[in-house]
Amino acid sequence: MADLNIEDIIPHRDRMSLLGEIIDITPESAVTTATVERDWPLCDGQSVSPVILIEVVAQSAAAVEGWKRKKAGKSGGKGWLVGIKSARFNVPAIAVGNKLVTSVGSAYSFDNYGVVEGTVKCGDEILAVIVLQALRMNDD
Repeated sequence: MADLNIEDIIPHRDRMSLLGEIIDITPESAVTTATVERDWPLCDGQSVSPVILIEVVAQSAAAVEGWKRKKAGKSGGKGWLVGIKSARFNVPAIAVGNKLVTSVGSAYSFDNYGVVEGTVKCGDEILAVIVLQALRMNDD
């Protein structure tokens, strides 16, 4: 996956680009890494709120969709309308410098609607389990 440029497949830039590396990617799933940085949204200088993990899961899911579109010769598209179906956080905060590993997979999809399940870990500890529902805003 070293030849896969994250900026080529997700629209996020600057401090809203949270992913560091794509470890594995298929048409239905991805494993990504991210290192918590001081300039991340929701950071108090020492740690971030676990709520940011919703965005980490969403960007990991966006990587799957962007990768599929790139392989099909399509452009980035207009994006998704995303809702939180459920989110369970197992920690009150995540320290700056921690390396996160996120696994996402498609639970269900129909036409332009999909449900994605994501798990975020730091080492062996599960920090959050998040289920997102998304509606694609364009067909192209």
